[in-house]
Amino acid sequence: MGKRDYNSDLNFAFWFHLFITILAWVGPFLFSWYLMLTAYAIVSLQFIFFGRCLLNKSHGLKDENNATFYSVLFDMAGIKHNPAKLKFWVRRFFYPGLGLFTLLLQLVLGWQPLLF
Repeated sequence: MGKRDYNSDLNFAFWFHLFITILAWVGPFLFSWYLMLTAYAIVSLQFIFFGRCLLNKSHGLKDENNATFYSVLFDMAGIKHNPAKLKFWVRRFFYPGLGLFTLLLQLVLGWQPLLF
């Protein structure tokens, strides 16, 4: 697949985007399920209504060539990937999957969030 040039600026918006992306991954361990499901729903709704992640524009990532924030991160880490498949999975299944994981972790397995 090779390295692509997505023209993403490494500005404050990029690092904030990285922070909230990491928070989405570790959030089920830190925050109550209702907070996490709300956050995942907001992310999913922006994909549905706007067809893109709204933060991408703030750090110069254009929504072309199947570019996503995950594509940029994978490229930076040297991980080979198919951008079209990655975009499809992230925008349709990843955040609902994290929501299901959160419910399973907290309501079925009884995990108590560390913060809220």
